Amino acid sequence: MSLSRNRVRRGFYMDSAALMRLSQAVGALPGVVQAALMIGSASNKRLLDEAGLLGPEAAAAGANDLVIAVHATNAAAAEAALDEAEARLDQPAMRHANSGEYRPRSLDAAIQLLPGANLALISVSGEFAAAEARRALRHDLHVMLFSDNVPLADEIALKNEAHERGLLMMGPDCGTAIISGAPLGFANAVPRGEIGIVSASGTGLQEVACLIARGGGGISHAIGVGGRDLAPDVRGTTTLSAIEALDDDAATRTIVVISKPPAPDVAQRVLDRVGKSAKPFIICFLGLERIELPPNGRAAMTLRDAASLALGGAAVGTRAVDLAAVPPLASGRRWIRGLYTGGTLCAEAQIVLREAGETIVSNAPIPGAAPIAQGKSEGHLLLDLGADEYTVGRPHAIIDPAMRVPHFSAALADPTVAVILLDIVLGYGAHRDPAGGIVAAIRDAGANRPAVIASICGTEADPQGYAAQAAALEGAGILLAGSNAAVAEAALTLLRRAR
Repeated sequence: MSLSRNRVRRGFYMDSAALMRLSQAVGALPGVVQAALMIGSASNKRLLDEAGLLGPEAAAAGANDLVIAVHATNAAAAEAALDEAEARLDQPAMRHANSGEYRPRSLDAAIQLLPGANLALISVSGEFAAAEARRALRHDLHVMLFSDNVPLADEIALKNEAHERGLLMMGPDCGTAIISGAPLGFANAVPRGEIGIVSASGTGLQEVACLIARGGGGISHAIGVGGRDLAPDVRGTTTLSAIEALDDDAATRTIVVISKPPAPDVAQRVLDRVGKSAKPFIICFLGLERIELPPNGRAAMTLRDAASLALGGAAVGTRAVDLAAVPPLASGRRWIRGLYTGGTLCAEAQIVLREAGETIVSNAPIPGAAPIAQGKSEGHLLLDLGADEYTVGRPHAIIDPAMRVPHFSAALADPTVAVILLDIVLGYGAHRDPAGGIVAAIRDAGANRPAVIASICGTEADPQGYAAQAAALEGAGILLAGSNAAVAEAALTLLRRAR
């Protein structure tokens, strides 16, 4: 019978990215179903509880303690996993394993090591993130705050202080930026150019930047602002600062603004600032049907449209999907299943389907993040597998694409599923071979399976290489579209052909 076990290390701290890597390694041990190493903050304990990993030891942990939690098939496997986790935690971590290079353990030490720095990238537990970000701002550093679970009041205060100091406060929960050609977080290798991007969405930024790059254009700067920046209480503070910075940047000729629908008054605030610029703007508020733009603004309904308009109307993402090669759908196959690692890519696909009159099942959490049971999903279901309920104590799905494979295998075996939609996200920070697990799973599925359509968010210059990933997917019989929007459009065509 499976069970959960906890251990707590008092007064122990480690970077969240390192803890995610360690969680992944422990989770792969024999007999381990799930593993999580997390600081014992209130928000982290809530996540552990929702995942069924919180025992009395972990419940008593504090924000300065480290929780080691495992769910295993038996007690021996659980104890062995806990022992292995503790052994790995005891390994020296003060220096890089290969280079011996000194790694500063505080912001002040890092500034002494690199006194000319003007930007800090912060990734610590949400309870500590605001203090570190405030310290960086007071050193006159722009901040990219990768951390999530930062209280809204702290976000507002940080962004107001940054604005007063003439600095950018990117985030919290800002996963992507490209500043002066330097990719930060989850970002792609794109050429420098004349198009600037301001985005409340990480994968939305990536998709537009990659489509522009593959369309022959380039990026001056791409500034992430965090997913809550256009909410009513935050009021677009960093979005406005980023627009100001790009408006003043001589190298930026066109500016793209990307977000899910903002609060109406915040949207108007942004558009009022856009109207004061002499530069052309592309506004992509995904899912916002009606918007009155200033004369220098043009609206984009999809990320693909935003990239196209930024390039002066040039066609982008034109790779044709060979639907003629898809055999007629078997009787009973009528649903679309979307399994996404990018939240905005998932949202964009939902919008495309809804605008075509299709009904989408709510992207509700699945208890324990278990794969969808065969035949249990009535309706089109598109899931953001990067959402918190799927990433408790483990790397994001872009880093660890293996967590998508069980869901994919279940969808392949589901006789009611007609089409499976996928995103393959490349770039720095992403897995070295995101297509690999998908290809292996589909080869095990046999011929009687749903159609699978994917798009690649990436470029040939990315570490994984666009062409190599495309060849692997197509070699396994996966249909490849030129953009994320085109994936959903191709799925609609298949369904209509069968009706």
